[in-house]
Amino acid sequence: MSAQQYDAIVIGAGHNGLIAAAYLARAGKKVIVLERNPYIGGATSTREIFPGYRFTEFSYVVSLLRPEIIRDLELPRHGLKILPLPSTVTPMDNGDYLAAWEDHDLTRREIYRHSPRDAEATDEYSRVMARAAKAIKPILGVVPPDPSSLSWRDLARLLQLGRFGASLSEQERYRIAKLMMQSAGDLLDEWFEFDPLKGTKSASGIIGTFLGPRSPGTAYVLLHHYMGEIDGAFRAWGFAKGGTGGIAQAIANSAKALGVELRLSAPVEKVIVTGGRATGVALANGDELKAKVVMSAADPKRSFLQFLDPQHLPDDFLAAIRNFRVRGSSGKVNLALSELPQFTCLPGEGPLHRGAISFSPSIDYIERAYDDAKYGRFSERPYIDAIIPSMIDRDMAPPGHHVMSCFVQYAPYDIEGGWDDARREAFGEAVISTIERHAPNIRRAIVGKQVITPKDIEQMAGITGGNIFHGELLLHQLFFLRPAPQWADFRTPVPGYYYGASGAHPGGGIMGANGRLAALEVLKDWR
Repeated sequence: MSAQQYDAIVIGAGHNGLIAAAYLARAGKKVIVLERNPYIGGATSTREIFPGYRFTEFSYVVSLLRPEIIRDLELPRHGLKILPLPSTVTPMDNGDYLAAWEDHDLTRREIYRHSPRDAEATDEYSRVMARAAKAIKPILGVVPPDPSSLSWRDLARLLQLGRFGASLSEQERYRIAKLMMQSAGDLLDEWFEFDPLKGTKSASGIIGTFLGPRSPGTAYVLLHHYMGEIDGAFRAWGFAKGGTGGIAQAIANSAKALGVELRLSAPVEKVIVTGGRATGVALANGDELKAKVVMSAADPKRSFLQFLDPQHLPDDFLAAIRNFRVRGSSGKVNLALSELPQFTCLPGEGPLHRGAISFSPSIDYIERAYDDAKYGRFSERPYIDAIIPSMIDRDMAPPGHHVMSCFVQYAPYDIEGGWDDARREAFGEAVISTIERHAPNIRRAIVGKQVITPKDIEQMAGITGGNIFHGELLLHQLFFLRPAPQWADFRTPVPGYYYGASGAHPGGGIMGANGRLAALEVLKDWR
């Protein structure tokens, strides 16, 4: 039986794979997406883990999704709806709290009651960071040049980058250079004095990265998370209707409307290389599919060390991929609740329950949590970023009941002794105990609990090392070095094989730029 023929095969139905497929189909190509799981979304999936309770298993909030993708793929018409997260509340050990509300003046007064000095500094800090984010944001939408290359394509990109750099003021260039190398802790110490404020802001610098807030480079990770917007509102965060699986479903709906074929429960065994060129894929069930182009939206290790025979890749490229750091450091604890958690700092049902709840009382608290992870243990007192999706989207839980999504650091992939049921249970208990100190009713409210470690993320979502960004956002793993030097333009050493996942430029998060840029490069080569 002859193999089925396509213009393009995309491996992986995460958001980047679906976006790439949609852009290729939009250009008139015959495209199929192959997904190993019986559901779409990868790390952006929503599933009913307990009857009636729906969870965003891995990711949980959205802000970085590129507006041009929303526009080009008409995602609102295909079901995308972003609901705002109106607040962030940090419970404090003394029974008080720190809050950032939707209302700017309320937030300023809230900070003022803790520190008049910090209230005065907050607006200027926000302006400085917003300017830095807006200055660097255009880089998210360009293909990184190879600075060692003399090809016309790379020279043109270097010229474009030079023009971009020349458009920045001297102060902006200095600030960006400093942010690339500085720690989040040092950055915030320069601006603020109140520990819970610094702790809560520093948390954006360590998400998905095996570093502490005092580690150099985390100021850039903080800036990376500062670049989001929702409907033109800069630095806004939201929750997608239906969870992050709602985002994946809207993209899939758009892709299918454009003619993309989507095949689930279809794990790829290998990429077929004929005459030095990628010509198709072989599935685990023995089927073969042929195509002019194959694109992987899986992580770099899987894309190059599993799908390809090493003989097709140069030694320096193989070494770079093997050394690419993908150690997972984040876990999730998803709770099905019979009632809302009652926080002693703000009793009763209130706006706290409709926003983010950050367990981040200080930079030192998070750094001590990192200390546990450095030595192969999960954090006994972890940093937790929690939301209650059922307060934003009532369809996430049965009437009167709720779901609580807890993003947790640190939970190292390579925990001492390895992850087993006992360690997973102990990790979940550390999270619940931390919440219980501020919401004493949490334990009696739990009717279901899902504890996810990086090892589980690896097995469930197919992400090597369980790193939600497919690779840490480190200075030596960004821009023209992501995923490997000389190969950051979404092409690979195998002609016809492209790479467009979170492990590519510009990095992780529900952004979609990776898949879009990769598809546009495929179309350039096609022409």
